[in-house]
Amino acid sequence: MNTRNINSYDQGVVVKKNIGSYQIRTGSRILACALSSRLHKQLIYTASNPNARHASVSKVKTLDNVDPLAVGDLVRFVNAQDGSGLITEVLPRRNRLARRDPNPGKHKFEQIIVANVDYIVPVFAAANPTPKWGLLDRYLSSAESLGLAALVVITKLDLARDADGALEDGLQADLEEYRRIGYPIHLTSSVTGEGLEALRQTLKGSLSAFVGKSGVGKTALLNALEPGLGLRVGAVGSGPIGKGKHTTSAAEMFTTAFGADIVDTPGMREFGLVDMDGGDLALFFPEMRALVGKCKFRLDCSHDEEPGCAIRQAVMAGQISPLRYQSYLRLIEEV
Repeated sequence: MNTRNINSYDQGVVVKKNIGSYQIRTGSRILACALSSRLHKQLIYTASNPNARHASVSKVKTLDNVDPLAVGDLVRFVNAQDGSGLITEVLPRRNRLARRDPNPGKHKFEQIIVANVDYIVPVFAAANPTPKWGLLDRYLSSAESLGLAALVVITKLDLARDADGALEDGLQADLEEYRRIGYPIHLTSSVTGEGLEALRQTLKGSLSAFVGKSGVGKTALLNALEPGLGLRVGAVGSGPIGKGKHTTSAAEMFTTAFGADIVDTPGMREFGLVDMDGGDLALFFPEMRALVGKCKFRLDCSHDEEPGCAIRQAVMAGQISPLRYQSYLRLIEEV
């Protein structure tokens, strides 16, 4: 995300956060900022509509278990002129990468990991370990539910080519299925350098959130994109995201020499569908979306065992991948 056009010193972007403190980038400067106490409070009104003519504040509730800021947020702040500041306003978000609060309790809060994201970047190895496409489907459907563009990156291509340089047939077929659906895929190797420059050009000028399991070569990829980047990112990625009452994120934004902002999401064990709210999960599978509402039972169809299901018919006709359909059914069970 390009924030270099922010000229005013009272506006900037959150690049790092810890409990109670934030680092804000404004122009070429980094300021340590605290959060105004009013951003931790929720006003409770006498009327259901706070804009109603006779509405008045009846109670002020302190939100002690929700951090109102995320890395990537654009904020306004009071500059103390000593290298510090006080954040007074969070500007409207374009989008957010979020997850459900995993802590038990009656009241669930959404945990925002990164705000104003241009790409969510699922990273998978071509081999060692074998890619788990069901996990990729989880990432992609979650991105769809949040309105985020996805960019799939495959690493370790050097381990998946034969003596003639061709990709293994199974891997090639799997990747072509995702391309057919419409997802862009970058094939890379940190050993041979394959695909790295094309990936740099795609990421340039954007804020990208990388997701992926350990062992897929994410650190090696980041180091190959820019020497030392993987080590810098790994230094803040040792702790899990979202444990305990006061939830915080270990995410930090890094700006590369080639003009990209990158955030890793370490420890993000749950990547759930935060925007379901009773909707049809098939809407978050692009190849199924056009068929929603065309089943015999219209919007009441769960696309599982109902007769006359348009999505099941498309699977049997070879128009929808059986593996993607199985991923859909697994996610339905969770939701």
